Amino acid sequence: MIVITGATGQLGSRIVGRILQRVPASTVGVSVTDVAKAAALDARGVRVRRGDFTDPASLAAAFEGADQVLVVSAAIRGEGAVDANLAAIDAAKAAGARRILYTSHQGVSVDSLFPPMITHARTEEHLAATGVPYVALRNGFYSSTLRLYLDAASATGRLAVPADGPVSWTGHDDLAAAAAALLTDDSATGPTAPLTAPVALDFAAVAAIAGEVIGRKITHVVVGDDEWVESAVEGGMPRPAAEFSLGMFRAARRGEFAVTDPTLEKLIGHPAEPVRTMLERTL
Repeated sequence: MIVITGATGQLGSRIVGRILQRVPASTVGVSVTDVAKAAALDARGVRVRRGDFTDPASLAAAFEGADQVLVVSAAIRGEGAVDANLAAIDAAKAAGARRILYTSHQGVSVDSLFPPMITHARTEEHLAATGVPYVALRNGFYSSTLRLYLDAASATGRLAVPADGPVSWTGHDDLAAAAAALLTDDSATGPTAPLTAPVALDFAAVAAIAGEVIGRKITHVVVGDDEWVESAVEGGMPRPAAEFSLGMFRAARRGEFAVTDPTLEKLIGHPAEPVRTMLERTL
């Protein structure tokens, strides 16, 4: 049995959809914090069980009988994220999984300027030390993140953000397809090559594309880090969230997310979705 965590989230739900195109529903289980949200999967014959990374005892039943467990990284900020990921990995090992997959990141690093990359690095280190065959999916930066900045810019015509650098913006659907391919390919082991779209774009390039998509010029404006944080807070963003987001820009301008690689497209068998297509669909 293949057990997938976070199966009602943006990435996890897509992975489940993709894996059900490859294997019978009876061989798939999901671990979710709210089983009611997975009712449609239950109706399709998928095994649905409650599992919460912050309640490790719940994971024993969620992972029971699993040959493979795909751990979708915890959507938690701060130290708790590492603890949650490690709890899931340990539970998968305890359940007897012969293989563990983890959704890591292309920019994984112990000295990253963006805290989630440190979380991924510490999680990968623990995963490698379990002795269980594993795959760390080094995903590109989710392209949907751009909507957090472009929705307002589309209305004002002004994208004011800190200095940044090229980012390997990559779509959830493509990453889900890659995960499904790796779940059905036992030959894959260890960290993958970067799973990214073929082009890295900075915010200036993104602003230009977005302007073309909506038919209105969007001016890219670089503002100081402190100024941007204060502006975000004034706009209603909690200060911790603003400072967290600033880390992405700081890491990007250091080049942490600039790497691209053809591996994703080879895995999914077609070109990766470009940022323009994502924006045409969502703006």
